[in-house]
Amino acid sequence: MAAPAFAEFKLSDRYSDTDGDLIADIPADAADQIDPSTLIFAYTPVEDPAVYAEVWAGFLDHMSEVTGKKVQFFPVQSNAAQIEAMRAGRLHVAGFNTGSNPLAVACGGLRPFAMMAAEDGSFGYEMEIISYPGSGIEKIEDIKGNKLAFTSETSNSGFKAPSAILKADFEMEAGRDFEPVFSGKHDNSILGVANKDYPAAAIANSVRARMVERDVVSNDQLTTLYTSQTFPTTGYGVAHNLTPDLQAKVKEAFFSFDWEGSALEEEFGKSGEAQFIEISFKKDWEVIRKIDDANGVVYNCQ
Repeated sequence: MAAPAFAEFKLSDRYSDTDGDLIADIPADAADQIDPSTLIFAYTPVEDPAVYAEVWAGFLDHMSEVTGKKVQFFPVQSNAAQIEAMRAGRLHVAGFNTGSNPLAVACGGLRPFAMMAAEDGSFGYEMEIISYPGSGIEKIEDIKGNKLAFTSETSNSGFKAPSAILKADFEMEAGRDFEPVFSGKHDNSILGVANKDYPAAAIANSVRARMVERDVVSNDQLTTLYTSQTFPTTGYGVAHNLTPDLQAKVKEAFFSFDWEGSALEEEFGKSGEAQFIEISFKKDWEVIRKIDDANGVVYNCQ
């Protein structure tokens, strides 16, 4: 569906951006807008989707009340499948992970508008490169000649950011200085290191925090070799061609949701989130587009 190319970030020719906000405009012609009876929602596959179906159930009930639509949870298995589903019109509302947000915007017509944040409005997570005690890897340079687990090529913390940082700060490149392997998801990478299947991995520390809180892994099974700057987290948005009224109601559902006592609070409170806040793809994802540029990657939408 999409392949790396050397070019600046731009939308697919399928979409227009007359206001310069870097996201697809809502079609001007009402005939090109859609108003589905059932809204399909998907959450980024950072972990097993089965973990999150129940977590999101209460929120989706709230969205149903606000929009007057049925809302169905769609368990996606990969970032590529999630983006393709939105591009093809099978997905209407979704949270896309940090690294795949630019591809979802450019190729899938995503209009992101919200992100989870702490009660004080702060947000984000850090990329960590981790190992395990006794691995023989005490610092980043010790990864040379070993394997490093990434998640997927569309993940910011699972691939893009560590690739750029290892090259710029440590003069290390995959294939030349270490063997890259791909686990598919952050929980796979974290479990892989904890179980000593991978000597090192690049992961999002927000996922690690939630797994520790659920007692899936313990911190004493892991060592941290590197911690990055703070990045924006999962961006939530709508398909560009939903009617303006429906898009407004979906936004209302996000910003009116009561977190107190909810399954979202129970799960995402483990990594500090307590509310949805408004975001700007142009401003808040600038650092991510710069990482793409440093990696020589933007997206050629097919």
